[in-house]
Amino acid sequence: MKEGFRQSMAWLHTWAGLILGWVLFFMFVTGTAGYFDTEIDRWMQPELPVAQHDTPAVDVAAMGVSLLREEAPGAARWVIAMPIDRNDPYPRRFWQGADTESGAIAANGNERFDASSGEPFSARATGGGQHLYRMHWRLHYLPRSLSDWLIGLATMFMLVAITSGIIIHKKIFKDFFTFRPGKGQRSWLDAHNVLSVLALPFHVMITYSGLIFMAFAYMPLVIAATYGTGPEARQTMIQEVFSLPVVERSGEPASLTALGPLIDTAEERWGPGVLRHVDIHHPGDRNAYIILRASHAQGPVRSGEELHFDGVSGELIDTIPAITSAPNAAWTVLLGLHEGLFAGPVLRWLYFLSGILGTGMVGTGLVLWTVKRRQQAERRASGSHRGLVLVERLNPGMVAGLLTAVAAYFWANRLLPVEFAQREAWEVHSMFLTWFMLLILSVARPPARSWPEQFALAAVAFALLPVLNLFTSDRHLGRSLPAGDWPLAGFDLTVLGLGLVCAWVSYRLVVRQRSKLKHRRNVTTPTPGRASGAESSS
Repeated sequence: MKEGFRQSMAWLHTWAGLILGWVLFFMFVTGTAGYFDTEIDRWMQPELPVAQHDTPAVDVAAMGVSLLREEAPGAARWVIAMPIDRNDPYPRRFWQGADTESGAIAANGNERFDASSGEPFSARATGGGQHLYRMHWRLHYLPRSLSDWLIGLATMFMLVAITSGIIIHKKIFKDFFTFRPGKGQRSWLDAHNVLSVLALPFHVMITYSGLIFMAFAYMPLVIAATYGTGPEARQTMIQEVFSLPVVERSGEPASLTALGPLIDTAEERWGPGVLRHVDIHHPGDRNAYIILRASHAQGPVRSGEELHFDGVSGELIDTIPAITSAPNAAWTVLLGLHEGLFAGPVLRWLYFLSGILGTGMVGTGLVLWTVKRRQQAERRASGSHRGLVLVERLNPGMVAGLLTAVAAYFWANRLLPVEFAQREAWEVHSMFLTWFMLLILSVARPPARSWPEQFALAAVAFALLPVLNLFTSDRHLGRSLPAGDWPLAGFDLTVLGLGLVCAWVSYRLVVRQRSKLKHRRNVTTPTPGRASGAESSS
């Protein structure tokens, strides 16, 4: 019974890993890139200056309110975001429901601005790292209703594969220290085990928290049973779960209180450099109220304490703690761990490297599936199945081709004209068109040649990005390194490192293939000594 259960888990593990393996690989690649989304944003907009973290919050708020009075009169909401860390390197102003007839430049807006001059930054349109991050759970071209469920299924299969993988490996820690190169299926299994175990806590955390992340989409009936159906019921749920105040506009004009004393109160409570948002509801109305929100980057809790003030008198009305209930604590902690926004440089690199290990785990799992089925097919007289042949030929394009496609996303950012219409969309189109063409190339080539060729393309595409940056901007390594501009320099050095890794993988695949061909020739061709020996014995 014990062995039977383990064998059933092995079957479940294998098929769970295959069914949505390609989706999982895409999620890991784009999600891992998202841990450096801000740095990617900066590289893809080289016109932006260095981060403005040292600007006092009072000055940023005063500048933001002055700009919003001119650009968004009659708005239902103004928000001023402070440039306090890598997640928000520049001040940002946001507004909703402004009155265009009263002179507002748009009903809704979201712009970064210079902390000193107040001028909006002029930079090329780009999806940046944020677009890559959103891809890992939005799948870009798919409608949200479909992508949510597809991502949920893939994540659930990932959790099943991890759990069943732990069960079937009786000697999991021994397997972690075992790697036997040049052994075919055994080598791929060893690599899969090492990559899986090395970052196992990360894999469990990122998978389970990903499911919790989308809980509202996967369990709508729970919400409907408690709050009812329709937009009003959902809004009630959001207000209760996330402690959002409900205050209606009175229609009576009133001057907004000065923000300086409110910010002083917040900084006395939290210390300088912690205030993240100044959130003003119904500015210019008698019922205006102001929320000062603390940063959540101090730890994995994905929420910060809030101070609520009367927007006219400046009186402190309420204090909302970062954690309002046990379910809210579980939600915010898991969300914070998943996104890793609180992580400093060292922990962020650990997140990134763990994501790379997860990418390798899924990639080796896909290859292992084809290797095992190829051996089974060769033992059968009927030969291989057409589905196996298709998977074998698609795998190089799906795995190595996706890496080249991500590099193509960055190439498009530099090669598309800055004034090009819809350049943000065409950066993404360039990525998927590249991936599609590499998939066609992958199907057309034998797998033994396709794998090293695809990794060689990825190596060239990544390694030449710093060279492309040299010729298309003045923020290349020759300037970013001496200036200590690590977001830009770090991007160039990282893609260069990725290119070298892909080149090494391509080289090792070529060496392995040559070794296999040499071994086959030695097996099929008898040596002269053996031939003469056979003749003498006869």
